[in-house]
Amino acid sequence: MLKTILCGAALLVATGASAQSWPTRPLQLVVPYAPGGVVDFIGRTLGQRLAQQVGQPVVIDNRPGAGGMIGIEYTARLPADGHALIIMDPAIVINPVLQEKSLYDLKDLATVALLGSSPLVLVVNPALPSADLAQLVQFAKGNPGKLNFASAGIGTTPHMAGELLKLRIGADMAHVPYKGSGPAMADLVAGQVQLSFSSITAALPFIKDGRLRALATTGSKRSPALPEQPTVSEAGYPGFEVDLWLGVFAPAGTPAQTLARINSEIRMAVQDPAVGAAFAKVGVEPRSATAEEGARFVRAESEKWARVVTDGKLKTAK
Repeated sequence: MLKTILCGAALLVATGASAQSWPTRPLQLVVPYAPGGVVDFIGRTLGQRLAQQVGQPVVIDNRPGAGGMIGIEYTARLPADGHALIIMDPAIVINPVLQEKSLYDLKDLATVALLGSSPLVLVVNPALPSADLAQLVQFAKGNPGKLNFASAGIGTTPHMAGELLKLRIGADMAHVPYKGSGPAMADLVAGQVQLSFSSITAALPFIKDGRLRALATTGSKRSPALPEQPTVSEAGYPGFEVDLWLGVFAPAGTPAQTLARINSEIRMAVQDPAVGAAFAKVGVEPRSATAEEGARFVRAESEKWARVVTDGKLKTAK
């Protein structure tokens, strides 16, 4: 018994020491998208601040492809010692419930921290006779199958927001996936598709110059970037919330004490005014939570989108 107690105590001391000594080498922050997007920008902003705090370089590793799955699978296979991290959006919980052949399972990852949140905005081509959400719903129900909604790709948050809207309003609309928000916005402006949920950053220039019309945002409260626009909940669909959140994850098996240390450093970073100002440039509001709170939130998001996949019969073999 004494030997068991001493071994357990030694393990706790060793684990605690490991957390205290972290990091012992440069950190690898995987971004599973191409350079230049919001996730990449937030990752680089976080990386710069973390490097200053922990005294080790943070190497940004862009590994795009398959809606983020390539980068996520790669990260899940890296050593679980706190030196390998990945920044990701809600697609990390959507892919496993949407794809028949997902390259990873959520059990392959540990939630480290939440970074920030941003609502989406529902935009339409101005040629569509819909000045608000109620008119859009009326048109959609009166013209079944005639509306196409664009997204930045299968399994992205804008795609799932569109599917959730279809379920809530009970109308048939066809999904048209694109390889990114840029091509989606271009075809929406050109009238090739009629509506889309989009990040505010991608849609705002077109809203400001009148090439797109904003109808509502998807947060729990109005967006400071579009304060005149109601939320979808305010516009008649209570409980409709879609959060384009960002979080940091690590390979499963990373020691809890190390996760807590990294979480503490990330929370300190996002509370820095300079980091908050940088986040605001791309419409992201800093967010802070413990690793345990973040894990609960991620599980709830997974369950939410699993229901949408099931109710909308969206399972894909891709």
